Amino acid sequence: MSAKPSKNFILLFLTALIWGVAFVAQSVAMDNIGPYTFNAVRSLLGGIVLVPCVFLFGRKKQAVKDKVQAEGVAPDRPKDVAIGGLLCGIMLFLSTSLQQVGIQYTTVAKAGFITALYIILVPILGIFLKKRVSFQIWISVVLALTGLYLLCMKGRFFLGQGDFLMLVCSLCFALHILVIDHFTDKVSGVKLSCIQFFICSLLSSVLMFLFEEPALSGILSAWLPIVYAGVLSCGVAYTLQIIGQKGTDPTIASLILSLESVVSVLAGWILLGQALTLREILGCLLMFGAIILAQIDPGDLCRRKSSKTDSLRDISG
Repeated sequence: MSAKPSKNFILLFLTALIWGVAFVAQSVAMDNIGPYTFNAVRSLLGGIVLVPCVFLFGRKKQAVKDKVQAEGVAPDRPKDVAIGGLLCGIMLFLSTSLQQVGIQYTTVAKAGFITALYIILVPILGIFLKKRVSFQIWISVVLALTGLYLLCMKGRFFLGQGDFLMLVCSLCFALHILVIDHFTDKVSGVKLSCIQFFICSLLSSVLMFLFEEPALSGILSAWLPIVYAGVLSCGVAYTLQIIGQKGTDPTIASLILSLESVVSVLAGWILLGQALTLREILGCLLMFGAIILAQIDPGDLCRRKSSKTDSLRDISG
């Protein structure tokens, strides 16, 4: 693995780590406020947290921008930033809304498994966008899906109302990953992330006032999970996702992000003392194995083997 994929892997893994632990915050918050209120407030908080970051990163990159503009290329064009932020915001709004509503009508295990199906939807949708997926990556996807099934599913599998909502949610998450993949090389990741949260908050607020009765007392009662979800899960994790996806194959990115399910199980074991079954341990190992396989570059291995062979020949010669 080269240095760049290693850095991106760390950023995407940190994203999965934060999202995995954030499930506890989401569950606790739902005891005091509705799903649209939760999404509206946490997205607004996430956007506000990133506003100073936009100016901070903007100053640091000014020298780079001047150099690029001198070469005849205009970075962070307002049109690309606006369109990218709008599309990401819409996809994020649809994904989080469907997830928060759908999880009320299905089990947590099924919700986790169905949501993570974006790891197979991303390469399938990528085919229509003329994105090639190697046989090695398809094997990784199959291994990850098998691991997810062992990790999440413990009973008979059938699709109910909540399951269908989670399936559509998974499709929206897959589209969100592909939209990020399209815009991440064109605009600043921090700007893209900031705009998407304000868009998501605005759309969630509309549904909040239409279908719920938001109360300040309820929001204040859930302040801790909202702060975690807004600052870390939104402001930090989604920004890490956008930056980490830059230069990363979207299918590989989706595989790494799916470790969210593994982290949630491990968090329950470490923080809540929940026992891990042999089936769940096997599921975790399969998913980790899938991620490692996806990160291995066969061409790099061949080059190293060829270089080692040439060195031996030089020594023997």
